Amino acid sequence: MDQTQGDYFIIKAKENGVHVIGLTRGHDTRFHHTEKLDKGEVMIAQFTEHTSAVKVRGKALIMTKFGNIETEQ
Repeated sequence: MDQTQGDYFIIKAKENGVHVIGLTRGHDTRFHHTEKLDKGEVMIAQFTEHTSAVKVRGKALIMTKFGNIETEQ
């Protein structure tokens, strides 16, 4: 898979203050980008050559081609 054309996913905040944190690809995994979403806000994101993982902190619905998952916080 071409890492510059990664899968898309959607995060919908179910409360104010949901944090979406992008993690780098490579030898050392580091935070490289953060966003803060308020209730009802939606973020459409994509895995890229720089982003290998995403951490979601707060109550949210995450939608992917594999299905949906809700955080339990």
